Formats: sequence, structure tokens, C-alpha cells
Amino acid sequence: MTDFDPTGILPDDLLDRFRERAAVHDRDNTFPEDDLRDLQAAGYLAILVPTDRGGLGLGLAEASVLQQRLATAAPATALAINMHLVWTGVAKVLRDRGIDDLAFVQEGAAAGEVFAFGISEAGNDLVLFGSDTDAAPTPEGGYAYTGTKIFTSLSPVWTQLGVHGLDTTSADAPKLVYGFLPRTDAVVSREDWNTLGMRGTQSRTTELHGAVAPADRIVRRVSPGPQPDPIVFGIFSVFEILIASVYTGIARRALDLAVAAASGRRSKKTGKAYSQDPDIRWRVADMALAYDALPPQVAALAADVDGQVDHGSRWFGLLSGVKHRAVVMAKQVVDDAILVAGGSAYFASNELSRLYRDVLAGMFHPSDPESAHSTLASAWLGPIEP
Repeated sequence: MTDFDPTGILPDDLLDRFRERAAVHDRDNTFPEDDLRDLQAAGYLAILVPTDRGGLGLGLAEASVLQQRLATAAPATALAINMHLVWTGVAKVLRDRGIDDLAFVQEGAAAGEVFAFGISEAGNDLVLFGSDTDAAPTPEGGYAYTGTKIFTSLSPVWTQLGVHGLDTTSADAPKLVYGFLPRTDAVVSREDWNTLGMRGTQSRTTELHGAVAPADRIVRRVSPGPQPDPIVFGIFSVFEILIASVYTGIARRALDLAVAAASGRRSKKTGKAYSQDPDIRWRVADMALAYDALPPQVAALAADVDGQVDHGSRWFGLLSGVKHRAVVMAKQVVDDAILVAGGSAYFASNELSRLYRDVLAGMFHPSDPESAHSTLASAWLGPIEP
């Protein structure tokens, strides 16, 4: 891990192109098609796919570093591609543990398939532990899904949508059923993505009207509620670490922009650069203190997932905690960067203005602040008494 150089996959000139496009996609509320093509050409969609299946064979720790770097240039592109990487990451987590149920995800990613994450539902705070989507068994062994998913990133381009739904009719019901849907007329993507930030993700609402996942794309049937199936750990661990990575990358970019602004602005009062002002220096130092804590935490947890370290029941607190700290830190750093940069950052054309809006999305991804605090409270204090 220490020898990994992300510039080999994401060189500076590629990031410069992404950064230029990011402003356009944010302004026009469009999906970064060119970014996706460049990432596909670089093999990025298969970074977590093993080499024996046509991928780059990287681990989650290396993918985290890459996602941090990508987010410094185009946060929406990084967040969108995160959702594809979640499924390829889950496939890796399972295969590393002797479970090869998602081989088709790895092979598909290497062949150019784009996998999207269709788990979130409006008002469903159970997230992985429940679903309002109906999963009805078909005679051929597949499942027909009917329901509505929200925040479906990559909506214009995905080729396979990973979803879950609740089977209430089988003999062993209820069961949560995880499967993958091809793009058909039974899947409707609403044109409703008009948000404050992260506009390039095009995370539109997705309606499922009896959309069928064939038998060979049904990967799990598990009981609702918290339980130890590896797919739950796989999704939660990869999702939380990669989300934390994106927002840590946003913070790094904001810190760099603050340093540039402080060095480039000059005080009329003193004649010196603002980088010499004690208050500005204190603020930049405070930003650095907050930021510097996160990359090592994310790296350590990602390495533990790669290394199959057994944290037992502590895993969910550790993972929700690092995601929560990353998004809180990133918002703090962006807020301070805007103060350092001054009034120019208030203009919509300023990159910090876009980062200010983009970073707000972090609080809405699972685990949200309430869930993270509840998880940690239970870990340290025990469950609430009935």
C-alpha cells in the first residue's frame, strides 16, 4: 500500500480535464459522459476486479486513495463512480472470503458493464435491513421487483442495477432478496435530479414496475433485520469507506485552494500576503489538523477489510464512525476555506462555491448522523432497555 502511486491511473492532466468539466456539468445539470469514457479507458471501473478476471487487481485501500484523488478534481464524478465500485468491492470482499457469488459483477465490470446501486428508498431508515420494494418470485427462479428507489447514481448510463426487495410470499418468507436488474422498459428513470450540489451524479429516482432479475442474478436471500450474512458486511464496509474517501478528497481540495488563496491575496493594511496574517494562519492550521486525521483512519480500515481483520461487533461502529467523521470534517474544512478565500468564493463560478454545495450531500448518505451516533452509543453503552 505504501508504494502505491495513484498518478499512474489518474495522472495530473486527466484530473485537470475532469476539473474543467466539473464546473460545466454542475452548471448544466448533466452527467459527465466524457469523464466516464476516460475512466473506462484507464481501466478504472475494474480497479477492484482481480487480474485473473481482467481487472487491475487493486485492494480497497488503493481504491480509497484513488477516489480521494478523483474527488479533488470532480466530486460528482467520484461519487457517481463510487456506486459502481461498491458492487465490485462487495464482489472482492466476498471472493476474498471464499464466496464467489458475484463473479458476474467482476467479469461484467472488466467487460465494460456499469453497475449502479439501487438500495435507498424514501423513508426507509432500515436501509440494508428492510425494504418497501416487493420482490415476487417468478416461475423461472428469478424475482420481479416493484417499488421505487431513490438517489440512483449513474442513472443515464448504468447497465446493471443492484437492488434489494422483500419477498413476502415464499414458504420461508419474509426474505430480503438481493438481485441485479438489466435495463428494460420495466425500469423507469425519472427526470427529477435538480439538486443543490453533486449535480453531475444524476442520481435520479428509479421506478421498478415488475422488473425481473433472472435466477442467475439473484445473489442473496436473507432474513430482514441485522444479521451476519457476508453481503451485509460487504456492502456496508465498502460503501462507508468509499464515501469517506470522496469527502476526504473534497476536504483536501478545499485546503489546497485555501492555501493558494492565502498566498495569492495581499492585505492593503500590512502590504503582506494573507498567508502572513496570524488569524488566517490559525484558520488554515485548524483545517489541516482536521483533515490530517482522516486519510490514515480511512487507510487503516480499508487495509483491515482487505486483510480480513476480525473486528467482530466493533466493525459497524468503526465504519459508520469514519464515514461520519469524514463528512463532518469535510464540511468544516470547506466552510473555513471559503472564509480564507474571501468574497470571491461567494460567486457561483468559484470552485469553492461548488465544493460548498457538493460537500453538503455527505450528511445524507448512510450512515447519517443519527444512525452513526445510535450505533456507537449501543457499542459503548449497550442497547436501550425495553
